[in-house]
Amino acid sequence: MSDKIIAEIKCLRHVYPDQTEVDLCGLDFSVRRGQRVAVLGANGSGKSTLIFHLLGLLAPVDGKVSVFGLSPSKQFKEMRNRVGVVLQNVDDQIIGPTVWDDVTFTPRALGWPRDEIEAKGKAILNRLGIWHLRRKVPHYLSGGEKRKVALAGALITEPELLIMDEPFTGLDPRSRTELASLLAQLHAESGITYIVSTHEIDYVPAIADWVYVLAGQGKMALSGTPEEVFAQTDALRDAGIEPPVLADLFESLKKRGWDVSVPLTVDQALEELDYARVR
Repeated sequence: MSDKIIAEIKCLRHVYPDQTEVDLCGLDFSVRRGQRVAVLGANGSGKSTLIFHLLGLLAPVDGKVSVFGLSPSKQFKEMRNRVGVVLQNVDDQIIGPTVWDDVTFTPRALGWPRDEIEAKGKAILNRLGIWHLRRKVPHYLSGGEKRKVALAGALITEPELLIMDEPFTGLDPRSRTELASLLAQLHAESGITYIVSTHEIDYVPAIADWVYVLAGQGKMALSGTPEEVFAQTDALRDAGIEPPVLADLFESLKKRGWDVSVPLTVDQALEELDYARVR
């Protein structure tokens, strides 16, 4: 991860047509190259508003939104080839009659050479384990398969930044675990920068190294590493988020006098308990 900031939001204010107002203030939002960022918040906290401004789908009334030094709502054409997108409802972005047609849509629209499209398409479908689906009609696929098709379409152009809005929505537990593992692997292999909005807090330690928490009215309530954020169980509840079970349990142990740290995984929890027992 470098120190170069490639996306940032400063005290954004947005007003929807029904006069609903969202103020993303309190903590500045910034993403550095190579960083994995999760945005947490209860329903209606402003997660999608934040994502839509980064994608240029909404324009702020006040404040600053910048991606690669550009204003997304005004200069999206200049940045679109550098950003991959997976929307919450993937049916809204899957438009091809077959998986292959959909995944290769953008490079074909950009006029890539046919042999390059063939090579990149085959590579990304194999990488995501969906090569066998290439001739299938996307809308007949399972939720997890659709999500992989949308992700393949977002990654085929090798974007510098991947933005995902609630990617775990509608997936069963196994598919959620597979997606979390896939995101971790992609980052380990390519170092891609990504931003994920989610309310699936238990998957955050596996996919993010920095976390922002939105409270009511879109306020930025917390930011930090998963360890730092999940240790603040009371603040999470104030933001309408139920802390991970492990964090809640070990925070209760700390309040009862146990000398333990708040773990993120079961393995870390076992280590903490073993260490506490030895002491």
